[in-house]
Amino acid sequence: MSAPTAAGRVLLDDEQLQRTLRRIAHEIVEKHPDLDDLVLVGIYTRGATLAQRLRELIGSFYRDDVTLRSEQRAHPQPVVKATRLDFPIDGRSVVLVDDVLYTGRTIRAAIEALFDYGRPRRVQLAVLVDRGHRELPIRPDYVGKNLPTARNERVNVNLLEVDEIDRIVLLSGE
Repeated sequence: MSAPTAAGRVLLDDEQLQRTLRRIAHEIVEKHPDLDDLVLVGIYTRGATLAQRLRELIGSFYRDDVTLRSEQRAHPQPVVKATRLDFPIDGRSVVLVDDVLYTGRTIRAAIEALFDYGRPRRVQLAVLVDRGHRELPIRPDYVGKNLPTARNERVNVNLLEVDEIDRIVLLSGE
């Protein structure tokens, strides 16, 4: 898990990252029985990519879930949006998605921007990595990996769609 590279120490490789995203998607589905009211909003850039991946995973779980619960009536495929706010959020559950949670300032700004588009029923936070060092009272609802770090270290999330590789790397502050 902690293989050194020229770019730093790899904390999660592509397979581990995919497994982590599947777990987050499962947790979101478990806490949202009505997926028709769920919206995923990714924080640009990598959060938007992660939101899209979670949307695809949630859609596939939901289809599988419908066949497993044959005693219940099948619901239509949910509309789970991602990354753009060109849809209504009033009264809906919004899950903000970001790659790394650090001080909490980016999340605060995202929440403020979200309310410019409407009044959601609730707002939750999903992050791939929580590295600590919060400066604001913000806590994620869904966490892929808790990675305690020193303030002078950096956590880089690389995603195939943006960086041509899936991995999480810890960079030394030296």
